[in-house]
Amino acid sequence: EGGRFRPVTVQLDASDAPLRVLVDLTARAERVAGQQRTVLTLTAASGGRTALASALSFNHTDNPRQASPQLPDKIFRDEAGVIDRITSGPYVFTVGPGDADGIDMRAVDLVLRAGTGSIDERAAPAGYTLMGVGLAGLVLSLVFGRRGGGHPQNPNSQPPPPRWGRGGAP
Repeated sequence: EGGRFRPVTVQLDASDAPLRVLVDLTARAERVAGQQRTVLTLTAASGGRTALASALSFNHTDNPRQASPQLPDKIFRDEAGVIDRITSGPYVFTVGPGDADGIDMRAVDLVLRAGTGSIDERAAPAGYTLMGVGLAGLVLSLVFGRRGGGHPQNPNSQPPPPRWGRGGAP
């Protein structure tokens, strides 16, 4: 609206940590990255303390999303970072222009994902245990599967006897 960036205040809780911060840029362009320049800047602050400061260049956005098939606008996404520790209270997110010129920006959207990246520490040992059990089962099936001549043969593996013609019933 009017070519201005406005700060956004978001009420966050300590249980939202870690908070992943993403920025979607809607622009009328095929690419917005150029010469390693900063397209947007983002800061997140709470209680006068900066929690996150990031320069967004959108360099790794090779395949932008399309806002609508009827519009030429493309949506580019870049990750600003992760806020690991959050104190409950209001956070002010401020997005501003960078030093890259000639980008026809239509909109900038702030995307916050709470509780991302938190991995249960018990998952890794359980995964390794299941992989070991699977490997042991594979080895046992290969070892005992080859010498087990006592397996019954599948009755459908042989064709049925002929009913007429040579060698058939009269």
